[in-house]
Amino acid sequence: MLSAALADGSAHIPCSFEVFARRLPNGRRYGVVAGTARFIEALTRFRFGPDELDTLGSFLDGSTLEWLRKYRFSGDIDGYREGDLYFPGSPVLSVRGTFAECVILETLALSILNHDSAIASAAARMSSSAGSRPIIEMGSRRTHEEAAVASSRAAYIAGFSATSNLEAVRRHGLPGAGTSAHAFTLLYTGADGPNEKAAFAAQIRALGVSTTLLVDTYDISAGVANAIEVAGPDLGGVRIDSGDLGVLAGQVRRQLDDLGATKTKIVVSGDLDEYAIAALRAEPVDSYGVGTSLVTGSGAPTAGMVYKLVTVDGRPVAKRSDHKQTRGGAKAALRATRATGTAVEEVVYPLGSPPPIDDDLVGTPLTVPYVREGHVVDGLPALADSRALLRSRLVSLPWEGLKLSNGDPAIPTRFVDA
Repeated sequence: MLSAALADGSAHIPCSFEVFARRLPNGRRYGVVAGTARFIEALTRFRFGPDELDTLGSFLDGSTLEWLRKYRFSGDIDGYREGDLYFPGSPVLSVRGTFAECVILETLALSILNHDSAIASAAARMSSSAGSRPIIEMGSRRTHEEAAVASSRAAYIAGFSATSNLEAVRRHGLPGAGTSAHAFTLLYTGADGPNEKAAFAAQIRALGVSTTLLVDTYDISAGVANAIEVAGPDLGGVRIDSGDLGVLAGQVRRQLDDLGATKTKIVVSGDLDEYAIAALRAEPVDSYGVGTSLVTGSGAPTAGMVYKLVTVDGRPVAKRSDHKQTRGGAKAALRATRATGTAVEEVVYPLGSPPPIDDDLVGTPLTVPYVREGHVVDGLPALADSRALLRSRLVSLPWEGLKLSNGDPAIPTRFVDA
Protein backbone atom coordinates (compact mmCIF):
# COMPACT_ATOMS: atom_id res chain seq x y z
CA MET A 1 0.00 0.00 0.00
CA LEU A 2 2.72 2.41 1.00
CA SER A 3 4.77 1.83 -2.12
CA ALA A 4 1.79 2.30 -4.44
CA ALA A 5 0.59 5.43 -2.64
CA LEU A 6 4.05 6.98 -2.68
CA ALA A 7 4.39 6.27 -6.39
CA ASP A 8 1.31 8.31 -7.37
CA GLY A 9 1.47 10.93 -4.62
CA SER A 10 -1.65 9.86 -2.72
CA ALA A 11 0.52 8.88 0.25
CA HIS A 12 0.65 12.55 1.25
CA ILE A 13 -3.11 13.16 1.43
CA PRO A 14 -4.25 14.14 4.96
CA CYS A 15 -6.24 11.31 6.51
CA SER A 16 -7.79 10.19 9.79
CA PHE A 17 -7.84 6.66 11.19
CA GLU A 18 -9.75 5.42 14.22
CA VAL A 19 -9.44 2.43 16.53
CA PHE A 20 -12.72 0.99 17.77
CA ALA A 21 -14.46 -2.30 18.53
CA ARG A 22 -17.58 -3.18 16.57
CA ARG A 23 -18.86 -5.28 19.46
CA LEU A 24 -17.82 -6.51 22.88
CA PRO A 25 -16.75 -10.13 23.39
CA ASN A 26 -19.60 -12.50 24.16
CA GLY A 27 -20.83 -12.11 27.71
CA ARG A 28 -19.14 -8.78 28.33
CA ARG A 29 -21.03 -5.65 29.38
CA TYR A 30 -18.11 -3.22 29.05
CA GLY A 31 -14.50 -3.04 27.93
CA VAL A 32 -11.51 -1.40 29.62
CA VAL A 33 -8.99 0.67 27.66
CA ALA A 34 -5.37 -0.27 28.35
CA GLY A 35 -2.12 -0.10 26.41
CA THR A 36 -2.45 3.47 25.11
CA ALA A 37 0.62 4.70 26.95
CA ARG A 38 2.57 1.65 25.78
CA PHE A 39 1.56 2.43 22.20
CA ILE A 40 2.63 6.07 22.51
CA GLU A 41 5.97 5.02 23.97
CA ALA A 42 6.45 2.46 21.19
CA LEU A 43 5.64 5.14 18.63
CA THR A 44 8.64 7.18 19.77
CA ARG A 45 10.87 4.19 18.92
CA PHE A 46 9.09 3.18 15.70
CA ARG A 47 11.97 3.50 13.23
CA PHE A 48 13.36 1.68 10.21
CA GLY A 49 17.06 1.10 10.63
CA PRO A 50 19.56 -0.80 8.44
CA ASP A 51 18.39 -4.25 9.57
CA GLU A 52 14.73 -3.52 8.97
CA LEU A 53 15.43 -1.92 5.60
CA ASP A 54 17.58 -4.86 4.57
CA THR A 55 14.65 -7.20 5.16
CA LEU A 56 12.24 -4.92 3.29
CA GLY A 57 14.65 -4.44 0.41
CA SER A 58 13.75 -7.82 -1.05
CA PHE A 59 10.32 -6.56 -2.17
CA LEU A 60 10.21 -2.74 -1.86
CA ASP A 61 11.56 -0.17 -4.30
CA GLY A 62 14.33 2.22 -3.42
CA SER A 63 12.18 5.34 -3.04
CA THR A 64 9.91 3.56 -0.55
CA LEU A 65 12.91 2.34 1.41
CA GLU A 66 14.28 5.88 1.54
CA TRP A 67 10.92 7.18 2.81
CA LEU A 68 10.93 4.55 5.55
CA ARG A 69 14.51 5.38 6.50
CA LYS A 70 13.42 8.95 7.28
CA TYR A 71 10.11 7.96 8.87
CA ARG A 72 9.01 9.96 11.89
CA PHE A 73 5.34 10.29 12.76
CA SER A 74 4.45 14.00 12.50
CA GLY A 75 0.69 13.92 13.02
CA ASP A 76 -1.75 14.11 15.93
CA ILE A 77 -3.17 11.38 18.14
CA ASP A 78 -6.09 11.59 20.56
CA GLY A 79 -7.63 8.79 22.55
CA TYR A 80 -9.50 7.51 25.56
CA ARG A 81 -7.52 7.49 28.78
CA GLU A 82 -6.19 4.21 30.07
CA GLY A 83 -8.58 2.89 32.67
CA ASP A 84 -11.63 4.34 30.96
CA LEU A 85 -14.47 2.15 29.74
CA TYR A 86 -15.32 1.61 26.10
CA PHE A 87 -18.37 0.26 24.32
CA PRO A 88 -19.21 -0.80 20.74
CA GLY A 89 -18.14 1.99 18.39
CA SER A 90 -16.24 4.06 20.95
CA PRO A 91 -13.41 5.91 19.13
CA VAL A 92 -10.72 4.59 21.47
CA LEU A 93 -7.88 6.11 19.42
CA SER A 94 -7.81 8.71 16.63
CA VAL A 95 -4.72 9.08 14.42
CA ARG A 96 -4.39 12.01 12.02
CA GLY A 97 -1.65 12.72 9.50
CA THR A 98 -0.77 11.74 5.97
CA PHE A 99 -2.04 8.41 4.68
CA ALA A 100 1.48 7.03 4.56
CA GLU A 101 2.54 7.91 8.08
CA CYS A 102 -0.76 6.70 9.58
CA VAL A 103 -1.39 3.51 7.65
CA ILE A 104 1.82 1.79 8.74
CA LEU A 105 0.86 2.21 12.42
CA GLU A 106 -2.09 -0.19 12.19
CA THR A 107 -0.36 -3.31 13.46
CA LEU A 108 1.58 -1.44 16.13
CA ALA A 109 -1.59 0.14 17.54
CA LEU A 110 -3.82 -2.91 17.33
CA SER A 111 -1.34 -5.46 18.66
CA ILE A 112 -0.87 -3.40 21.84
CA LEU A 113 -4.41 -2.13 22.39
CA ASN A 114 -6.13 -5.43 21.58
CA HIS A 115 -3.94 -7.37 23.99
CA ASP A 116 -3.83 -4.95 26.90
CA SER A 117 -7.51 -4.00 26.70
CA ALA A 118 -8.50 -7.68 26.67
CA ILE A 119 -6.43 -8.36 29.77
CA ALA A 120 -7.66 -5.24 31.59
CA SER A 121 -11.28 -6.06 30.73
CA ALA A 122 -10.96 -9.56 32.19
CA ALA A 123 -9.05 -8.28 35.21
CA ALA A 124 -11.72 -5.67 35.95
CA ARG A 125 -14.39 -8.39 36.11
CA MET A 126 -12.18 -10.39 38.47
CA SER A 127 -11.53 -7.35 40.68
CA SER A 128 -15.25 -6.60 40.85
CA SER A 129 -15.93 -10.21 41.84
CA ALA A 130 -13.25 -10.07 44.54
CA GLY A 131 -14.61 -6.88 46.08
CA SER A 132 -12.12 -5.55 48.63
CA ARG A 133 -10.05 -8.74 48.68
CA PRO A 134 -6.68 -8.34 46.92
CA ILE A 135 -5.66 -10.32 43.84
CA ILE A 136 -2.08 -11.17 42.88
CA GLU A 137 -1.31 -11.53 39.17
CA MET A 138 0.52 -14.84 38.70
CA GLY A 139 0.23 -15.61 34.98
CA SER A 140 3.78 -15.25 33.68
CA ARG A 141 4.23 -18.96 33.02
CA ARG A 142 1.14 -19.14 30.84
CA THR A 143 1.99 -16.61 28.15
CA HIS A 144 4.78 -15.04 26.08
CA GLU A 145 7.50 -13.45 28.20
CA GLU A 146 6.77 -9.92 26.95
CA ALA A 147 3.00 -10.43 27.07
CA ALA A 148 3.46 -11.40 30.71
CA VAL A 149 4.89 -7.98 31.54
CA ALA A 150 2.14 -6.18 29.62
CA SER A 151 -0.50 -8.35 31.32
CA SER A 152 0.82 -7.41 34.75
CA ARG A 153 0.56 -3.73 33.88
CA ALA A 154 -2.96 -4.05 32.48
CA ALA A 155 -4.11 -6.08 35.48
CA TYR A 156 -2.80 -3.43 37.87
CA ILE A 157 -4.80 -0.74 36.05
CA ALA A 158 -7.85 -2.96 36.48
CA GLY A 159 -7.46 -3.30 40.24
CA PHE A 160 -5.06 -6.17 40.91
CA SER A 161 -2.97 -5.44 43.98
CA ALA A 162 0.38 -6.91 42.93
CA THR A 163 2.23 -9.08 40.42
CA SER A 164 4.66 -11.98 40.72
CA ASN A 165 6.42 -10.80 37.52
CA LEU A 166 9.61 -9.06 38.61
CA GLU A 167 10.22 -7.48 35.21
CA ALA A 168 6.86 -5.72 35.55
CA VAL A 169 7.96 -4.57 39.00
CA ARG A 170 11.18 -3.18 37.55
CA ARG A 171 9.78 -1.72 34.35
CA HIS A 172 6.49 -0.29 35.55
CA GLY A 173 7.01 0.14 39.29
CA LEU A 174 4.22 -2.29 40.21
CA PRO A 175 3.97 -3.82 43.68
CA GLY A 176 5.49 -7.29 43.73
CA ALA A 177 4.24 -10.32 45.68
CA GLY A 178 4.33 -14.08 45.56
CA THR A 179 4.69 -17.30 47.51
CA SER A 180 6.90 -20.36 47.34
CA ALA A 181 6.20 -23.26 44.99
CA HIS A 182 5.69 -26.96 45.58
CA ALA A 183 9.24 -27.55 44.35
CA PHE A 184 10.61 -25.85 47.45
CA THR A 185 8.64 -28.15 49.77
CA LEU A 186 9.59 -31.21 47.72
CA LEU A 187 13.26 -30.23 47.95
CA TYR A 188 13.24 -31.22 51.61
CA THR A 189 12.85 -34.91 50.94
CA GLY A 190 15.51 -37.11 52.51
CA ALA A 191 16.18 -40.79 52.98
CA ASP A 192 13.37 -40.93 55.53
CA GLY A 193 10.89 -39.32 53.14
CA PRO A 194 9.29 -35.86 52.89
CA ASN A 195 10.05 -33.29 55.59
CA GLU A 196 7.49 -30.53 55.19
CA LYS A 197 8.41 -28.98 58.53
CA ALA A 198 12.01 -28.54 57.42
CA ALA A 199 10.86 -26.69 54.30
CA PHE A 200 8.62 -24.40 56.32
CA ALA A 201 11.36 -23.75 58.86
CA ALA A 202 13.84 -22.80 56.13
CA GLN A 203 11.39 -20.34 54.59
CA ILE A 204 10.60 -18.77 57.95
CA ARG A 205 14.29 -18.43 58.84
CA ALA A 206 14.83 -16.52 55.63
CA LEU A 207 11.65 -14.43 55.50
CA GLY A 208 10.19 -14.35 59.01
CA VAL A 209 6.80 -15.45 60.28
CA SER A 210 4.97 -12.88 58.13
CA THR A 211 5.58 -15.09 55.08
CA THR A 212 2.94 -17.28 53.39
CA LEU A 213 3.45 -21.04 53.43
CA LEU A 214 2.14 -23.37 50.71
CA VAL A 215 0.30 -26.11 52.63
CA ASP A 216 -1.15 -28.45 49.99
CA THR A 217 1.93 -30.27 48.70
CA TYR A 218 0.91 -33.39 50.62
CA ASP A 219 -2.06 -33.38 53.03
CA ILE A 220 -3.62 -29.97 53.67
CA SER A 221 -4.68 -30.60 57.27
CA ALA A 222 -1.22 -31.89 58.13
CA GLY A 223 0.32 -29.01 56.22
CA VAL A 224 -1.61 -26.42 58.22
CA ALA A 225 -0.70 -28.14 61.48
CA ASN A 226 2.96 -28.27 60.48
CA ALA A 227 2.91 -24.61 59.42
CA ILE A 228 1.59 -23.38 62.76
CA GLU A 229 3.82 -25.75 64.74
CA VAL A 230 6.90 -24.32 63.00
CA ALA A 231 5.85 -20.66 62.66
CA GLY A 232 3.56 -20.22 65.64
CA PRO A 233 0.16 -18.51 65.67
CA ASP A 234 1.51 -15.31 64.12
CA LEU A 235 2.13 -16.88 60.70
CA GLY A 236 1.27 -14.40 57.96
CA GLY A 237 -0.61 -16.72 55.63
CA VAL A 238 -1.15 -20.12 54.07
CA ARG A 239 -1.81 -20.80 50.38
CA ILE A 240 -4.09 -23.48 48.94
CA ASP A 241 -3.50 -24.27 45.26
CA SER A 242 -5.68 -27.31 44.58
CA GLY A 243 -8.92 -29.08 45.38
CA ASP A 244 -12.36 -27.66 46.14
CA LEU A 245 -11.17 -24.26 47.25
CA GLY A 246 -14.45 -23.20 48.83
CA VAL A 247 -14.71 -26.29 51.03
CA LEU A 248 -11.01 -26.29 51.84
CA ALA A 249 -10.95 -22.59 52.77
CA GLY A 250 -13.64 -23.18 55.38
CA GLN A 251 -11.86 -26.21 56.78
CA VAL A 252 -8.50 -24.44 56.92
CA ARG A 253 -10.03 -21.36 58.56
CA ARG A 254 -11.55 -23.46 61.31
CA GLN A 255 -8.29 -25.35 61.79
CA LEU A 256 -6.24 -22.16 61.97
CA ASP A 257 -8.63 -20.63 64.48
CA ASP A 258 -8.53 -23.79 66.61
CA LEU A 259 -4.73 -23.57 66.58
CA GLY A 260 -4.86 -19.96 67.75
CA ALA A 261 -3.77 -18.55 64.38
CA THR A 262 -6.81 -16.32 64.05
CA LYS A 263 -4.95 -13.64 62.09
CA THR A 264 -3.25 -15.98 59.61
CA LYS A 265 -4.64 -15.22 56.16
CA ILE A 266 -5.76 -17.70 53.51
CA VAL A 267 -4.58 -17.25 49.92
CA VAL A 268 -6.16 -19.39 47.21
CA SER A 269 -4.96 -20.01 43.65
CA GLY A 270 -5.39 -22.60 40.92
CA ASP A 271 -7.30 -21.94 37.68
CA LEU A 272 -9.33 -19.07 39.10
CA ASP A 273 -11.39 -16.76 36.91
CA GLU A 274 -14.08 -14.16 37.65
CA TYR A 275 -16.75 -16.84 38.06
CA ALA A 276 -14.70 -18.91 40.50
CA ILE A 277 -13.81 -15.79 42.47
CA ALA A 278 -17.49 -14.80 42.64
CA ALA A 279 -18.35 -18.30 43.87
CA LEU A 280 -15.87 -17.87 46.74
CA ARG A 281 -17.38 -14.62 48.04
CA ALA A 282 -18.99 -16.30 51.03
CA GLU A 283 -15.89 -18.30 51.93
CA PRO A 284 -13.15 -17.18 54.37
CA VAL A 285 -10.67 -16.33 51.61
CA ASP A 286 -8.42 -13.32 52.18
CA SER A 287 -6.76 -13.00 48.77
CA TYR A 288 -6.48 -14.67 45.39
CA GLY A 289 -3.73 -15.61 42.97
CA VAL A 290 -4.84 -15.59 39.33
CA GLY A 291 -2.78 -16.76 36.39
CA THR A 292 -3.97 -18.52 33.24
CA SER A 293 -7.41 -16.93 32.99
CA LEU A 294 -5.98 -13.46 33.41
CA VAL A 295 -3.26 -13.63 30.75
CA THR A 296 -5.62 -15.26 28.24
CA GLY A 297 -8.36 -12.67 28.73
CA SER A 298 -10.59 -15.19 30.51
CA GLY A 299 -12.04 -16.50 27.27
CA ALA A 300 -11.62 -13.29 25.26
CA PRO A 301 -7.89 -13.05 24.37
CA THR A 302 -8.42 -10.04 22.08
CA ALA A 303 -10.57 -6.95 22.40
CA GLY A 304 -11.57 -7.22 18.73
CA MET A 305 -10.52 -3.64 17.94
CA VAL A 306 -9.96 -2.52 14.34
CA TYR A 307 -8.06 0.38 12.77
CA LYS A 308 -10.05 2.03 10.00
CA LEU A 309 -9.69 4.99 7.65
CA VAL A 310 -12.50 7.49 8.34
CA THR A 311 -11.52 10.67 6.45
CA VAL A 312 -9.57 11.44 3.28
CA ASP A 313 -8.63 15.10 2.79
CA GLY A 314 -11.42 16.07 5.16
CA ARG A 315 -14.09 13.94 3.44
CA PRO A 316 -15.79 11.13 5.39
CA VAL A 317 -15.14 7.63 4.01
CA ALA A 318 -16.69 4.34 5.11
CA LYS A 319 -16.77 0.63 4.31
CA ARG A 320 -20.07 -0.89 3.22
CA SER A 321 -19.01 -4.54 3.51
CA ASP A 322 -21.71 -6.80 4.91
CA HIS A 323 -21.40 -7.03 8.73
CA LYS A 324 -18.22 -4.96 8.59
CA GLN A 325 -19.56 -1.50 7.88
CA THR A 326 -17.78 1.51 9.31
CA ARG A 327 -18.96 5.03 10.12
CA GLY A 328 -17.17 7.76 8.20
CA GLY A 329 -15.88 11.02 9.57
CA ALA A 330 -13.59 11.99 12.43
CA LYS A 331 -15.37 11.63 15.75
CA ALA A 332 -15.39 12.74 19.36
CA ALA A 333 -17.17 11.08 22.25
CA LEU A 334 -18.70 11.86 25.60
CA ARG A 335 -20.41 9.84 28.29
CA ALA A 336 -23.79 11.13 29.42
CA THR A 337 -24.57 10.69 33.09
CA ARG A 338 -27.42 11.62 35.39
CA ALA A 339 -26.87 14.13 38.18
CA THR A 340 -26.37 11.16 40.49
CA GLY A 341 -23.34 10.10 38.44
CA THR A 342 -24.94 7.03 36.85
CA ALA A 343 -23.90 6.60 33.20
CA VAL A 344 -26.75 6.63 30.68
CA GLU A 345 -25.16 6.41 27.23
CA GLU A 346 -22.01 6.79 25.15
CA VAL A 347 -22.47 9.55 22.56
CA VAL A 348 -20.24 9.47 19.47
CA TYR A 349 -20.56 12.61 17.35
CA PRO A 350 -18.70 14.46 14.56
CA LEU A 351 -15.44 16.03 15.66
CA GLY A 352 -15.73 19.81 15.89
CA SER A 353 -19.51 19.93 16.23
CA PRO A 354 -21.39 20.76 19.44
CA PRO A 355 -21.92 17.63 21.55
CA PRO A 356 -25.61 16.69 21.51
CA ILE A 357 -26.87 15.91 25.02
CA ASP A 358 -30.13 16.29 26.90
CA ASP A 359 -30.36 19.25 29.27
CA ASP A 360 -30.94 17.04 32.31
CA LEU A 361 -27.76 15.03 31.71
CA VAL A 362 -24.09 15.77 32.30
CA GLY A 363 -21.64 15.11 29.46
CA THR A 364 -18.07 14.01 30.21
CA PRO A 365 -15.61 14.29 27.29
CA LEU A 366 -13.71 11.04 26.86
CA THR A 367 -10.72 11.80 24.65
CA VAL A 368 -7.47 13.52 25.57
CA PRO A 369 -4.53 14.61 23.39
CA TYR A 370 -1.56 12.25 23.28
CA VAL A 371 0.54 13.51 20.35
CA ARG A 372 0.67 16.88 18.61
CA GLU A 373 2.69 17.38 15.41
CA GLY A 374 4.63 14.23 16.21
CA HIS A 375 5.52 15.24 19.77
CA VAL A 376 4.16 13.44 22.82
CA VAL A 377 2.23 15.88 25.00
CA ASP A 378 3.33 16.52 28.56
CA GLY A 379 1.51 15.12 31.56
CA LEU A 380 0.29 11.74 30.35
CA PRO A 381 -1.72 9.94 33.07
CA ALA A 382 0.24 7.80 35.52
CA LEU A 383 -0.72 4.19 36.25
CA ALA A 384 -2.17 5.22 39.60
CA ASP A 385 -4.39 7.75 37.82
CA SER A 386 -5.60 5.12 35.35
CA ARG A 387 -6.33 2.72 38.20
CA ALA A 388 -8.34 5.38 40.04
CA LEU A 389 -10.19 6.36 36.86
CA LEU A 390 -11.40 2.81 36.25
CA ARG A 391 -12.56 2.50 39.83
CA SER A 392 -14.70 5.61 39.43
CA ARG A 393 -16.01 4.54 36.02
CA LEU A 394 -17.16 1.16 37.29
CA VAL A 395 -19.03 2.84 40.13
CA SER A 396 -20.84 4.97 37.55
CA LEU A 397 -22.29 1.99 35.65
CA PRO A 398 -25.87 0.89 36.23
CA TRP A 399 -25.77 -2.04 38.66
CA GLU A 400 -26.79 -4.54 35.99
CA GLY A 401 -23.74 -3.50 33.98
CA LEU A 402 -21.49 -5.29 36.47
CA LYS A 403 -23.23 -8.65 36.09
CA LEU A 404 -21.14 -11.58 34.91
CA SER A 405 -24.04 -13.07 32.98
CA ASN A 406 -24.66 -12.53 29.27
CA GLY A 407 -26.46 -9.36 28.32
CA ASP A 408 -26.36 -6.11 26.42
CA PRO A 409 -23.62 -3.54 26.96
CA ALA A 410 -23.98 -1.71 30.27
CA ILE A 411 -24.96 1.46 28.39
CA PRO A 412 -25.93 1.97 24.73
CA THR A 413 -23.84 3.85 22.18
CA ARG A 414 -25.65 6.61 20.31
CA PHE A 415 -24.12 7.75 17.02
CA VAL A 416 -24.73 11.23 15.64
CA ASP A 417 -24.18 11.32 11.88
CA ALA A 418 -21.98 13.87 10.23
